[in-house]
Amino acid sequence: MMVPATAVAGAIVFGMANGAIAASFAVSGQTFKVGASKLEGTGFKQYGGFVKEKDGTAHPVAVSEIADAKLYDLCQSVKIPDLPIVLTINAGGGGNPATAKGLLIDMDSLGGDAEFKNIKIGRDATDLNEGATAKSFGQSADSVTITDLEQVARSTSAAIFTLNGLKLKVNVGAAAKECF
Repeated sequence: MMVPATAVAGAIVFGMANGAIAASFAVSGQTFKVGASKLEGTGFKQYGGFVKEKDGTAHPVAVSEIADAKLYDLCQSVKIPDLPIVLTINAGGGGNPATAKGLLIDMDSLGGDAEFKNIKIGRDATDLNEGATAKSFGQSADSVTITDLEQVARSTSAAIFTLNGLKLKVNVGAAAKECF
């Protein structure tokens, strides 16, 4: 029975990577920051949604799906509540970007300078992801480039996330600074 189980698992991962199946998990309730000097992506989709904490508390989010992404000078940070501690992850420096396939981001906010190619604004969100709310707003583009990216998110998942030049650090006290 190993082959059927492997085939089912592969189909689920393929479906998640292609946005057909939502990657569902309880979020912590805490936000984190992601910065990058540049994000280049293809297969961009965006629509509204909700994420839930383990206790059922719901948070409205903007859901962004990017089929293939490159992130240059990536910085991710999360502040530990009530303590002068910040965990940072850096990757994708020196012209060797971090890459992601099947990137799914549930975010509170996004800033930067963006360029979209072949953007379609005002689409029904269920045309972008069948798990989205019917008749809700959505948009899509063949590609997106965002420079000086600053994002506050609640969750991120990817089918494959390659962090070239990964550096993880626990920063304490005066050194406990977030990405932005």
